[in-house]
Amino acid sequence: MTILIVIIGLSVLILGHEWGHFFAAKKFGLKVDEFGFGFPPRIFARRKGETEYSFNWLPFGGFVKIAGENDRMAGDLDRLRNLPEPEKKRIFLFQPAWKRSVIILAGIFVNFIIGWILFSTVAMVGTPSALIISTIQPGSPAEVAGIKANDVVKEYKDANAFIAFVNNNRGKKISFSVLRGSEEVLITATPREQVIEGEGGLGVGLAPAGASPEGFLGSIASGFKQTVYVTEGTFNGFYTMLKGLISTGKVPADIAGPVGIFSVANEVGKIGYAYLINLIALISINLAVLNLIPFPALDGGRFLMILIEKVKGSPVPIRVEGIINGVGFALLLLLMVVVTARDVVRLF
Repeated sequence: MTILIVIIGLSVLILGHEWGHFFAAKKFGLKVDEFGFGFPPRIFARRKGETEYSFNWLPFGGFVKIAGENDRMAGDLDRLRNLPEPEKKRIFLFQPAWKRSVIILAGIFVNFIIGWILFSTVAMVGTPSALIISTIQPGSPAEVAGIKANDVVKEYKDANAFIAFVNNNRGKKISFSVLRGSEEVLITATPREQVIEGEGGLGVGLAPAGASPEGFLGSIASGFKQTVYVTEGTFNGFYTMLKGLISTGKVPADIAGPVGIFSVANEVGKIGYAYLINLIALISINLAVLNLIPFPALDGGRFLMILIEKVKGSPVPIRVEGIINGVGFALLLLLMVVVTARDVVRLF
């Protein structure tokens, strides 16, 4: 069920992003050739007006084909340039810079909105209480017992109650269960009798989770605050990642790809579905920020090309833009392969 929810959630995020482009293009009266649900191979298609709506076998999101958006071949360009003026007014390539910018950025805007809606929904329904092990001190009884970061203490939801349990049994063997991914693990440990200031008997950091439901208006406000907070954190995270890539040539250890996302979702789903919705909201904001980065092949890179066009007074040559986007796409694909390979290794 967790995996199914994540697949549906990710598909909705991608479809929502593409719908943003689709909606803006339609509002400006542009010709949209196709809106695809999923990716080919195609199952079937239905035409409504001039737009074909296709349903495809790979259910991971979707795509939109706006006339003239990706027609970069010489033959296609010649064909578009020879169209009658009324038809050219409905082609993406011949739109003024501000309209192309709105269409390109519309998908990003929708992802921010989806994130806000999901964060607000979670605030409205509340989240179940949980006690998560956040850190493990080196050489501590917790490390000896095999406790790991992100383990969820099963018997205790309150940090004070768990701390009292540990303190009342210093020097004695204790047992409790934790949830680790899809399995329940029995922990046996002996808390220290003498503790150093700032360290507990077990030597773990605790992160209590959970929140009571909020009213409608309060949840909307909380969702907005959470969206702003996550957006800021995501920008900082991408800056740190790029800085690390440039300075060390290595991908930071906390960056995850699709396999890693499913692994995290599996752990989060054990705590409660509200936390899973929260994770999908977090991914939505990450998609928005990622696409906003002015990197070739991303929406932010395409928007940067429009800004360059406005500054220099003429469009970037289509051949040059195609090469830049091709190189950018190849680099993104390489990064995805590296991150995915590392996620697979972590599973074993």
